[in-house]
Amino acid sequence: MKHFLNIRDISKSNLKKIILDAKKRKKKRKKFNILDVDYNNPLQGKLLIQMFEKSSTRTRLSFYLAIRQLGGSALTLRPDELHLAKGESLPDTAKILSTFGNAFMLRTDSDNKLQEFKKYISIPIINGLSPSSHPTQVLSDIFTVEEITKKSISKLKICWIGDPNNNVINSLIESSVKFSFKLNIGCPVNYKPKKELLNWAKKNNGKISVYNESTKAAKSCDVVFTDKVISMNDKVNKIKKLKDFKKFQVNSNVMSYAKKNAIFLHCLPRGSEVSNEVFLSKKSKVWQQAENRIHVQKSILLYCFDKLR
Repeated sequence: MKHFLNIRDISKSNLKKIILDAKKRKKKRKKFNILDVDYNNPLQGKLLIQMFEKSSTRTRLSFYLAIRQLGGSALTLRPDELHLAKGESLPDTAKILSTFGNAFMLRTDSDNKLQEFKKYISIPIINGLSPSSHPTQVLSDIFTVEEITKKSISKLKICWIGDPNNNVINSLIESSVKFSFKLNIGCPVNYKPKKELLNWAKKNNGKISVYNESTKAAKSCDVVFTDKVISMNDKVNKIKKLKDFKKFQVNSNVMSYAKKNAIFLHCLPRGSEVSNEVFLSKKSKVWQQAENRIHVQKSILLYCFDKLR
């Protein structure tokens, strides 16, 4: 049994095994219907319990389909449906989840809650999103990059433009160390990635550069990422923050500084951080990126159950 909480917690070899398994599984499903079960039915009889404290479209759908395609089932819970919201202790709740389910996926507004569940639960727990980390999203993004470019991400130059301190970029920074790729971050002067995270990356030979101009960050890059400037966890002056990031929209001018065949990725939902011209262009691979969540999360589930081939 293994947990999947943060990219930095997982070995490079296991991360690569997950992506390799996802590639094989996607290839074998070309003629399958969406609810058809994989040939080897590896998680037959297993129940994935999902709990969402944050709104979700892609994570909810992709994990449901992931466990179904592996032969198992999913049960989705809202926090207000549980006695946890009415005063039952987290340790007691964890015990009940461990009794009735085989794995637990939590999308939460608290990093501490993830760690508390990990302490008391006796089944695998997966981080479907927390304030500081979105590991399932970013591992799927790496899968998408390699699928499209036909290259190892370690040989590519990746660019992030936008908020340098949200859960997606945090996991991308961790991934840049694990997969040894160059990462440029473009953000306003008064915004920086977490100091602790940058120090960890530097200590582990991370190749990260921070620029205060979006065009400099995008220069000669193979992939350009962005995300909403105002994320679900933001408790800030939204008007001021949107104004601060006004010059950091990913538009055609910014993309022109990246390589000619560069691709654009966005975890969705989108806002004004990307122009319609870029979002709807041939460079944009956001729908393929979203679909790949299913394939990678299947392999994450198998990793948690010690069933990776």
